[in-house]
Amino acid sequence: MKLFAPLYDRALQWAAHRHAPRYLAGLSFAESSFFPVPPDVMLIPMSMTRPKCWFAFALLATAASTVGGLFGYLLGHFFLELLMPYLQQLGYMQSFERAQAWFREWGVWVVFVAGFSPIPYKVFTLSAGALSMALAPFILASFVGRGTRFFLVAAFMAWAGPTMEPVIRRYVEWLGWLSVLVLVMVFVWVKWLR
Repeated sequence: MKLFAPLYDRALQWAAHRHAPRYLAGLSFAESSFFPVPPDVMLIPMSMTRPKCWFAFALLATAASTVGGLFGYLLGHFFLELLMPYLQQLGYMQSFERAQAWFREWGVWVVFVAGFSPIPYKVFTLSAGALSMALAPFILASFVGRGTRFFLVAAFMAWAGPTMEPVIRRYVEWLGWLSVLVLVMVFVWVKWLR
């Protein structure tokens, strides 16, 4: 049974859709404040199938993610008490507490590093708002941190993507199951072995 090949084909179809930039912007905004799916699922195939537009796609993802991060900041600042049960229910509480500890120790640098962290970015935006971090450094660090990640991903996929696409298609099932295995191992490590 093929599970990942149809998902891969669907991602490529969405990336080629005429409204794909809108979807990328919406996903980038939502992921920074409340949605669990990273914008890379749109950015990668979009940059791969339209390599001449990689810079515009990365800039759009960065700007939308920064605005979404500001929304997450405001949620954390004004509505944290209402959000706490959802953070617990979705399993983000431990990550949220870790992000708050990092903020206390390293300040604004955490926002920059968060763009590359395996901890969901929304945890950092909510934490920044909950701790009333200075807004201007937060926005700047969000833009630079998220932008660095999105520009690197988009540039790499524009450069290597067209030649990698047949290889990805050939091994998409293996890559998909390998990703699931890695996620399960990370979950087991975080939940029981640490």
